[in-house]
Order: sequence, then structure tokens, then C-alpha cells
Amino acid sequence: MSHRQEKINSLLEHELGAIILREVEFPAGIFVTILAARTTEDHKQARVIISVFPFDKSELALEILNKNIYHVQQILNKKLRMRPVPKIFFRADATEENAGKVEILLKND
Repeated sequence: MSHRQEKINSLLEHELGAIILREVEFPAGIFVTILAARTTEDHKQARVIISVFPFDKSELALEILNKNIYHVQQILNKKLRMRPVPKIFFRADATEENAGKVEILLKND
């Protein structure tokens, strides 16, 4: 990964975290954190990996983010002084769920 791509990923993580905190409302008890942003080599798209607590509310959180994605993208376009600004796509991180499944399997043995 190039140095420029790393800087863009870091910038996206920071800016999207701030935008989501201020602009997107989630039901009480749902916490969303930006874990990573991964841009394509041409910088036209970015997959944003989110962590949701509690994990069983991940689908709801993704639904809310995708419903507000146009608004979030517009704010991001205005904040960043780069062209093209990557088009964002949100994905939920399943690491916690997988770790929980492994833990249950280990306890059963």
C-alpha cells in the first residue's frame, strides 16, 4: 500500500468518525466505531469497517448508516480537499462475533 493511500485511509477514518458522531443518530444503547477505511488503488471507492456494540444491532446500524449515506458523503465531499473523494461503503466487522463463537466452542470442549 502506498504512503498516499495510507494517509487517505487515516484521513477518512478520522473525518467519518467525526461526521457519524455529529450527524447520524442511532437508537439509545447502540455504539458505532470506525475501525478502518480501505480505499481502492484509484481512490474512487472506500470500504469503511465499523464495529457495533452490541453486535446483534449491527444490521440496524448498517441500515441507518446506509439510509444516511448520501448526507454523510456530501459532508465528506465538502470537508476533504482531494479529488476524487472516495465513494464510501459501510461494512460491519464480524471479529467480535467470531471470537464469541470460538470462545463458546472452547468452553464446550
